Amino acid sequence: MDKFMTMAYEQALKSYNEGGLPIGSVLVKNGELVAVGHNMRVQSNDPLAHAEMTCLKNAGRIKSYKGCTIYSTLMPCYMCSGTIVQFGIKEVIVGEDENFKGGKEFMEAHGVKVTNVNDERCIALMAKFIAEKPELWNEDIGELD
Repeated sequence: MDKFMTMAYEQALKSYNEGGLPIGSVLVKNGELVAVGHNMRVQSNDPLAHAEMTCLKNAGRIKSYKGCTIYSTLMPCYMCSGTIVQFGIKEVIVGEDENFKGGKEFMEAHGVKVTNVNDERCIALMAKFIAEKPELWNEDIGELD
């Protein structure tokens, strides 16, 4: 498997082991690692601290996202998809969308190339988390009453 997806998966595991949602992200520019991040909603009590947002925050200011690819273990939600479109990131590689469909069509409609690699590690870890903590998962995706 791609080394950057492996890094994203390692970030997802880190979050899972911290009691958070097992979603990891990596930002690459022109083939070079820029930043990593993982979902920190639980750990930091921050509803906006999704993996992609944390990764981008860890990257700091980047004058241009031309040549950037963002890797995520799970298909980005609409909030993260909107940020990807806003920043002009033109490529997203995701580990899976079996557990969450996210904003693929939105990103593609805005010129982002989205590649799903159907990584069994990502699928299994997310499914395990959803089975273990369905209320926390539903909170994350905004489906609690």
